[in-house]
Amino acid sequence: MLKQTEGSHAVAEAVALCRPEVICAYPISPQTHIVEGLGELVKNGSLQPCEFINVESEFSAMSVAIGSSAAGARTYTATASQGLLFMAEAVYNASGLGLPIVMTVANRAIGAPINIWNDHSDSMSQRDCGWIQLFAQSNQEAVDLHIQAFKLAEELSMPVMVCMDGFILTHAYERIDIPEQADVDAFLPPYEPRQVLDPAEPVSIGAMVGPEAFMEVRYLAHAKQLMALDAIPRIAAEFKERFGRDSGGLVRGYRCEDAETIVVALGSVLGTLQDTVDELRDAGHAVGVLGMHSFRPFPLSAVREALQKAKRVVVLEKSFSVGLGGVVSTDVRMALSGLQLHGYTVVAGLGGRAITKASLTTMLHQAMTDALEPLTFLDLDWGMVNRQLQREAQTRRSGPIAENLLRDVGAVASKVS
Repeated sequence: MLKQTEGSHAVAEAVALCRPEVICAYPISPQTHIVEGLGELVKNGSLQPCEFINVESEFSAMSVAIGSSAAGARTYTATASQGLLFMAEAVYNASGLGLPIVMTVANRAIGAPINIWNDHSDSMSQRDCGWIQLFAQSNQEAVDLHIQAFKLAEELSMPVMVCMDGFILTHAYERIDIPEQADVDAFLPPYEPRQVLDPAEPVSIGAMVGPEAFMEVRYLAHAKQLMALDAIPRIAAEFKERFGRDSGGLVRGYRCEDAETIVVALGSVLGTLQDTVDELRDAGHAVGVLGMHSFRPFPLSAVREALQKAKRVVVLEKSFSVGLGGVVSTDVRMALSGLQLHGYTVVAGLGGRAITKASLTTMLHQAMTDALEPLTFLDLDWGMVNRQLQREAQTRRSGPIAENLLRDVGAVASKVS
């Protein structure tokens, strides 16, 4: 059913169609509208049987999710930014226990300084936690990915994050096709837990594991991720067959077949990139876009196959590994190991800064002539940065003498300006 609605409300409806039995959440912008919508559906009786549990923190939310999932209930929660960090210990426990929890991450920057706007710092901080991470390009895809996520989680008995850009998607109103309940029921079978806590047959979960078996346990988590590399595209194909939409999967190329320069990115920026590529194609430039919809597991083979014929690859990052550079770029380079390609990392959109077609066009023209720096910060105000570095160098404090600081600041400024 087509309807004009907010992204968060559409996701709430999609989650409700999956018939969760326990929803637990602590509100944090920009995911609040999702759990508010679900709470209203539970309160008015539209979503039954389901228990909505208000908790005192994000750590409590994931702890409740672990308990309900272990007891055999289809379980959902949502969070963002510092909320995801607050529940990090329990996030690792959920995957270590193999519990098929589905969680929306409404991507938002991590402080300090405090920032409520979108980038991918929160999800990227948990890239090694053992959860599957799927990234939505649009609100329609966010709806579709949640339905696929429950099937994927329960088939593999492992948790899934569906990541959607905060505010850019969560608070955007647009026309979205909300599936019918009968179709979702036919696609997503009733939940039959692989493991369940049963008083009639008591078992222990989460017991201590010593050095003699801990590595094996971690490898088994890795093995499940490798299984997901097959399950994700298969479930996406099943979804397309029933609902008629190509949503999700591992990666999706846009005008990549004959592209000499390909930009790799995740999330809503893919739409802006595709518009930019269309204009550059009209001007005769062979450029393309590779959208990554699965970040964990990372689809090494699919990425290599999509990029191997290009001359250069630009990874557009909405997160930043301080002291190193790109986060996604590291994995892309692993996928392209041994190939003679020019590789560039472009950090953009941190803290919600707009990524414009004009800036992308300029950046791509530089890339196409191999004039781009290996690590580039799109639209960074170098004047502001250098003024602050100079100010710090001239302020006496404990540590190296001011002359050494001035020398080091000058060296940094000469490299980055």
